[in-house]
Amino acid sequence: MIKENKVVSLAYELRVNDEQGEIVEKVEKASPLTFLYGRGNLLPDFEANLEGLKEGDDFSFTLEPEKAYGEISEEAIVDLPRDIFEVEGKVDENLLKIGNTIPMQDNSGNRLNGVVLEVGDETVKMDFNHPLAGDTLYFKGEVSGIRNATSEELSHGHVHQGGAHQCGGGGEGNSGSCCC
Repeated sequence: MIKENKVVSLAYELRVNDEQGEIVEKVEKASPLTFLYGRGNLLPDFEANLEGLKEGDDFSFTLEPEKAYGEISEEAIVDLPRDIFEVEGKVDENLLKIGNTIPMQDNSGNRLNGVVLEVGDETVKMDFNHPLAGDTLYFKGEVSGIRNATSEELSHGHVHQGGAHQCGGGGEGNSGSCCC
């Protein structure tokens, strides 16, 4: 049964709005999302909707924006000086194309992605909202596996599989990079 400190594997579809909405992500049984339940690696309400399910159980649920990635925040849309994109005194114009996603860091060293909205002579308008901010998320899938976590997984706070690490949230905004 899914509960804290269990390693859970899921196959699912994520759609925007409802079960007829656009498919945003599809995770197959052959390559499931595998995570350590209850360790905060995924959205809290995503995990809460899975608690108590057993291997082979189907699930479907909706997360409103405030329980997922929040509403779109105007504060996350900023004008940045164009010169911060310079490398050796020159801006790569292919990088600063409207719609491009650019990996960046804030002043604290946190990684985040920004989408180029406008390019001016002096500034670049970037949107740092999560790509699914403002969206209602509809999940439908199956619990494809549940097992006890190893002591190493418990101490690290995430799943280890075949020598590799999984930190959770693969396609849902998490970069998947690890801390070990």
